[in-house]
Amino acid sequence: MEEFRRLTRLPAYVFNITGELKAAARKRGEDIIDFGMGNPDGATPKAIVDKLIEAAQRTATHRYSLSRGVPRLRKAICNWYKTRYNVDLDHEQEAIVTIGSKEGIAHLCLAVLDDEDTVAVPNPSYPIHIFGPVIAGSKIQSIAIDETPDQDSNALIEQLEHDLPRMSPRPKLLILNFPANPTTQCVDLPFFERIVALCTELGIYIIHDLAYADIVFDGYRAPSIMEVPGAKEIAVEFFTLSKSYNMPGWRVGFMVGNRKLVAALGRIKSYFDYGTFTPIQVAAISALEGNQDCVADIVDNYKCRRDCLVPGLNKLGWNVALPKATMFVWARIPEQYAALGSIEFSKKLLLDAKVAVSPGVGFGDHGDTHVRFSLIENEERTRQALRGIKQMFKAG
Repeated sequence: MEEFRRLTRLPAYVFNITGELKAAARKRGEDIIDFGMGNPDGATPKAIVDKLIEAAQRTATHRYSLSRGVPRLRKAICNWYKTRYNVDLDHEQEAIVTIGSKEGIAHLCLAVLDDEDTVAVPNPSYPIHIFGPVIAGSKIQSIAIDETPDQDSNALIEQLEHDLPRMSPRPKLLILNFPANPTTQCVDLPFFERIVALCTELGIYIIHDLAYADIVFDGYRAPSIMEVPGAKEIAVEFFTLSKSYNMPGWRVGFMVGNRKLVAALGRIKSYFDYGTFTPIQVAAISALEGNQDCVADIVDNYKCRRDCLVPGLNKLGWNVALPKATMFVWARIPEQYAALGSIEFSKKLLLDAKVAVSPGVGFGDHGDTHVRFSLIENEERTRQALRGIKQMFKAG
């Protein structure tokens, strides 16, 4: 049978390798402590669920919605930006609702890219940042970045200022994600000021994924690229309610910024979907405009897990940086296991320590020296995992 050409451009999904081993172990009755997928385990706040139920009981909400999102939610999105970042947005032309940020990024790539285009993406990166453009038929120009979470943002912007002007052909898009998944790397507002100035000069659009805007610790504040004057001329920003409000399965997020890109996404989405179920959008309004104590509670929960896992790993001799944002820990493979690479080391952790993590190579070849822990297990389970890793290290 003929090959499906587009699918041949997608590599085997490396997370399936450890996923299948994890399923087999559980089938054997083994207790696997799972730090793999970044899938929040907490309940969605009750007030948001109650608003969903209330809206779903109105039969008028059961019809097709709008692919761009209902106007009331787009207004709430713009109010959210005004309140948080003092950024003014037009809800009609500069904001669009997406079925989670992953869908939005993939469809935006389909809307604006073709096989003659290239896209610059840091490596390692979240997979859709790399393969959204690939699915759209374009080519990726990888920017190998320092894998350490605490890399100085000045060093990073200097690298981009050096690399981007020298890329041939000139990339059409630059996709960024700060705080970053998987590396947990953070930047400050001056970083965005310099990258906006650079991409304005070079004529490159910026897509920024701000999924972890709220999941920040130790006084760090994650800036929005929209805070930079003139950013809307070349940039868009995505946000998802999945992490901040424990709403991963609800599939609701949004994109704001450049009017041309917002219009392009809106046009292609009108062919693909009729938007997120209206009651979910109503509940999303409640999330964005309601009491934000629930977000603070979610962040505190992740911080407690971080403060259990990272010092515990360091106590075992596994030197890991304390992330100041995201729900992840990006851990360089210990020296004694470095030759294994991330897939084989992840297998070893699963089989010998009963701990599941994500192999770093799944985020790009420059991630193969690391594995990623997701902070989705409670402190008791985390301590159990540390005991298993300790035993593995002792056994050699």
